[in-house]
Amino acid sequence: MRDTLTRAFGALAILLGLASFGLLAASVWGFRAGDWPWPRAYQVAGWGAGAAMAGVLVALAGLVSWAIRRRGGHALLLLGLMVSLPVSGAGIAFDWAARTTPPINDIATDITDPPVFWFTATPTDYPAENAVLQRAAYPAVRPLELPIGPDEAFAASRALVETRGWKMLSADPAEGQIEAIARSRLFGFEDEVAIRVTGTNTGAVIDMRSRSRLGQIDRGANARRIEAFLSDLAAHAPN
Repeated sequence: MRDTLTRAFGALAILLGLASFGLLAASVWGFRAGDWPWPRAYQVAGWGAGAAMAGVLVALAGLVSWAIRRRGGHALLLLGLMVSLPVSGAGIAFDWAARTTPPINDIATDITDPPVFWFTATPTDYPAENAVLQRAAYPAVRPLELPIGPDEAFAASRALVETRGWKMLSADPAEGQIEAIARSRLFGFEDEVAIRVTGTNTGAVIDMRSRSRLGQIDRGANARRIEAFLSDLAAHAPN
């Protein structure tokens, strides 16, 4: 037997889920097209996350109603739940990352003598106040030592930057310095990257710095970028 109430819950959950995708797509398009500043794009994306969470709650309420009444329409509820979960899950993960990572957006492997930016839009120094917070939150962000010469290490670093599709600003083998722009996958936010290769008695040391151009927090994105890059470099650098 059909249950009008259950079907209404399901239809509403589906509409809210679809609206969440539409709002998220609009926020991404608005920022990437250059029409919206990032606070507005974040605001619209937040509306999308809110719509998705409402869709999840409506679907769950409908499932409770269906479990009590045991009438048809639960397929719509399950569809509404599935449509609403992706954006609501992304919103929860985004908010959780903001709450559990330090309020910094500039990360370096060497916090006493960090790599410097020369060719970026705003070449500022690494903030000294970041050091304690960074050390506590990201202890794995450390320089990479390789048992190869600095020239080989520089070439491997540059090749990996190119493989990742980052926009190269400068690559100076004489200085052992690479600067590039990395973009986030969804919104295309630009983060600045500096890589420094230094020769040692046993090979080379690679230091790296990554910072966000927008906002005051990065939700761990720069630390993850550094760890992933140096891990891949260690795995693929010549022995």
